[in-house]
Amino acid sequence: MTAQETRQTPRTPRPSAGIHGHCDPRFAAVREAFEENFREREELGAAVAVTAAGRTVVDLWGGWADAARTRPWERNTVVNVWSTTKGPVALCAHILADRGLLDLDAPVAAYWPEFAAAGKDEVLVRHLLSHRAGLAGLRKRHTLEDLYDWELTTERLAATEPWWEPGTRSGYHALTYGHLVGEVVRRISGLRPGAFLEREVTGPLGIGFTVGLPARESGRAAELVHPAAAAAGDRTAAFSPVVLAALANPVVGAAEANSAGWRAAEIPAANGHGTARAVAALYGVFAGRGTFGGRRFLSPQAAERVREGQGSCRDLVIGGGFDGETEAGLGLWLSGPHGAYGPNPRAFGHDGFGGSCGLADPEAEVSLGYVMNRMGPHIADDPRKSALVDALYRAL
Repeated sequence: MTAQETRQTPRTPRPSAGIHGHCDPRFAAVREAFEENFREREELGAAVAVTAAGRTVVDLWGGWADAARTRPWERNTVVNVWSTTKGPVALCAHILADRGLLDLDAPVAAYWPEFAAAGKDEVLVRHLLSHRAGLAGLRKRHTLEDLYDWELTTERLAATEPWWEPGTRSGYHALTYGHLVGEVVRRISGLRPGAFLEREVTGPLGIGFTVGLPARESGRAAELVHPAAAAAGDRTAAFSPVVLAALANPVVGAAEANSAGWRAAEIPAANGHGTARAVAALYGVFAGRGTFGGRRFLSPQAAERVREGQGSCRDLVIGGGFDGETEAGLGLWLSGPHGAYGPNPRAFGHDGFGGSCGLADPEAEVSLGYVMNRMGPHIADDPRKSALVDALYRAL
């Protein structure tokens, strides 16, 4: 609890917001881990959902939607899930590829001609999806207001030169991924990823997930809270130029993500807003080999291609955050030997800055969505998320 929260705490105890929702008895371990996160891991407000064979078996929420603990987290509370958004954006690209409208092995410039500038004529669509395009960040200063401007951001990405030879290494495209993949989606479909996702997936499924957040929905949004010892600007010293470009150009954190400007913008790498139930459903499309909620969104072959490994290496941006090497598929990260998404090395998913997560395991036929508002200091593998993933696999 921060000093400010302590000063605001009344002398009389506040009632607990409690844990609500339902949990299939088979998955009681997930509920226990969720409750333990509140008791032992300083959870403020959160939700977790699990689907098994396309059926929702866990849908739990609890705690507080704001730092002052005045608003209980409710069933339809939404929150910014940061990079967990990247999975749904990848889904948009794979839907287009499955329809024969996008060739993942074609040059990006085949769809976005301006992108060929500065030696990028041979950068492939698969390089965008797997963080291998060499465009982890812009070389020139890019402000938060610049990031909100879709046309300006995509124009600058098209004009800039890569940080490394595309296709040879991965370097996490923390903020640029969504504009890169998203502009290809727009050039083909005429829609940015948020509108495409709504038309093709979230609308038909009736699930609460948006890229950005409409002003009319702001009352449902949880307030993100930064960890007291890890303000955004504290993480930018003594790093390589490519790391600074990826993670600090611009610097974003809880304060920025709580702003009206951030919510009104479309930043498909980082400002998806949703419930845990919605995240579990979106990743459930991958877990269901292209099918969820009685609807087919991808052919089995296209769904399998999402986890086609692009080569294991120590990532140039987030390599220091993991023991050893990681491997990206075509839009999500493989669980691999370090078990980020459970013991199946071919399970896959995506974490969001501070803790959120989406997970898909087609072999086990399960997906998981976890969202929260008290951010931890981790880019990935937050202990709360890891506890929930471990509990899920104990229940199987």
